Amino acid sequence: MLSSIVKEHQVKQSAKREELEKKRKDAVVAASTLTSALVDHLNVGVAQAYLNQKRLDYESKQLHANVTNFAKQTAQWLQLVESFSQVLKEIGDVENWAKSIENDMRTISSALEYAYKVGQEES
Repeated sequence: MLSSIVKEHQVKQSAKREELEKKRKDAVVAASTLTSALVDHLNVGVAQAYLNQKRLDYESKQLHANVTNFAKQTAQWLQLVESFSQVLKEIGDVENWAKSIENDMRTISSALEYAYKVGQEES
């Protein structure tokens, strides 16, 4: 009788060990599955952040190139406006010179007409 109780106890312990081992394996599989799911979920966020960073880098390079081109165009426009301004000043100088010569010619013409009239009256 005692040996049957010991045997029965050993069988029960063996069954409990097997059940415990099965539960441990199930827990390991569940923990592994949970870990994989969490890592996958985190990797999606990291991958999205990486893609966003790549896009931001590309767009910042494009923006830098556009700003550089804009600065060059602005410098060209400023040079063109400066040249235009210089030409306008020169045209203004020529116009003043022409007016000065025109006034001198009128003075000379008036003096010649006066001299001619005085010469006609004396004759």
